[in-house]
Amino acid sequence: MHTRRDLIVSAGALAVTSLAPLSATPAAEPEVTVAEDLMREHGIIRRALLVYAAIAPRLRTNAGAVDAAMLHKTGELFRRFGEEYHEKKLEEQHIFPVIRKMPGVASYADVLTKQHERGREITSYLLAVTASGKVGTTHAAPLADALEGLVRMYEHHAAREDTIVFPAWKRNFTNKQLDALGDEFEDIERKTFGHDGFEDAEKTIGVIEKAFGLTDISQFTPPPPPEA
Repeated sequence: MHTRRDLIVSAGALAVTSLAPLSATPAAEPEVTVAEDLMREHGIIRRALLVYAAIAPRLRTNAGAVDAAMLHKTGELFRRFGEEYHEKKLEEQHIFPVIRKMPGVASYADVLTKQHERGREITSYLLAVTASGKVGTTHAAPLADALEGLVRMYEHHAAREDTIVFPAWKRNFTNKQLDALGDEFEDIERKTFGHDGFEDAEKTIGVIEKAFGLTDISQFTPPPPPEA
């Protein structure tokens, strides 16, 4: 069975072949590494957080106009893909135990685990107050506060993982061992979701973004700064 990493490499090589002159010999595409997979999964989590960031102000101004069912769907994705799979099955079982033994980064393991736990509390709250298909007026402001706190926490959380924790974790393994871990992580993903969980999650977040009017990222391009 081909893994997602194998398919991406093959697709990339095919694209290079189709675009290159017939006389050229295409260079082999580098394999998607295990750390890249982890950071790409962070991309799904970050996109869900961007949804939360966009919706929090709307909850304060007009909670009744917020599509609570779609917000609930975002929470379900965050729980299923972010918390239950990425955090519990990969980071907490395979990454944090390693860095916990490493001088200089060991303290991150406990802090990041506690932040995972707080994130799950907020997700549970989100799922509870959106379960009816609407957000009641008594929950609108508290939910907005909770979502903004979650976004702020994970901005720092994921940035430190991508730039400090994951690189430190990688240093404990040879390239061959990392390849084997990548395959192991792929197996965990398929056993968890029954198929390619990343592709499914990417499609789901795309549907959510469309529902909330967030698909066109050009709308987030800021105006030019004033002249100095």
